Amino acid sequence: MALSTQTTTAAAGSVAATELTSEQVLTTLIQPLEAASQFLAAGPRIIDTAGPLRIPKMGRATSPSWHGENEQITEVNPDFDELHLLPSTMESIKTLTRYSNELARQSVVALDAAIKERLVRDVADTMDAQLFSATGDGTTKPKGIFAYTGTQSVAVGGALSLDHLLDAQGKALEANVDLERTKWVMRSREFIRLRKVKDTSGRYLIEPDVHVAGQYRLFGVPVLVTNRVPDTTGATPTGRAALVDFSQIVVARDVAPSVKVLDQTFGDYDQQAIRVVYRLDAAPANPEAIVVLSGITV
Repeated sequence: MALSTQTTTAAAGSVAATELTSEQVLTTLIQPLEAASQFLAAGPRIIDTAGPLRIPKMGRATSPSWHGENEQITEVNPDFDELHLLPSTMESIKTLTRYSNELARQSVVALDAAIKERLVRDVADTMDAQLFSATGDGTTKPKGIFAYTGTQSVAVGGALSLDHLLDAQGKALEANVDLERTKWVMRSREFIRLRKVKDTSGRYLIEPDVHVAGQYRLFGVPVLVTNRVPDTTGATPTGRAALVDFSQIVVARDVAPSVKVLDQTFGDYDQQAIRVVYRLDAAPANPEAIVVLSGITV
């Protein structure tokens, strides 16, 4: 159904009689509190491409050996692999909203701009939720961080503690991951529980970074708090968290949220429409640079 003056009037029927002027509406348009897009801001390598992407990938290190004078040198053969992204079967997130020309003319706000902002935000949030998920097959939908194969793991099996975080960092160090590039990824629930940990004198062990507003670190690593991290399903769900080097994740982006105003398609209805399309894929170049903490009691 298209947005019209009738639908917006009906929706406003229960509002008090006090009215705002056009200028007041423009400066007080209320929007819900929403999560900002976080995955791409976390620092993955982004490659813009219109078609499937194949990235050469070096295998594990070879083992050169010591040799004496005139001794035959042992031959070694390095392994090579490829990272495949954005296959032709990868679907896009698409949405379309129609609205009447009467509503566009009579609205006290710039209706097309408001709808564009709303749709772009919703489409980007949908993609962000997928990239932090435990679903996706890499064929029709991008795999989420918790669906990657080959990652390292720490089985918590209870409440998440600071010791578990050290275990995750130990796994990362064993895989030669640079901890300065990593970020903790966890829900606000897990973060606040860790935030409440105190020493024997009742002092909180975790303090905010005094140099960056709103920034917290756990053992020197920044914390990316997002409630898009999924719990497991079932009768007794458990939580997840991860230590991630986002620079080791590659994003193949066909189009960022792309907006198209359709001012002729629905001309026989005297309507306009706004269409938003978003298409990308993501995969780890080095899965061992991701340590998943699982089995967290919720």
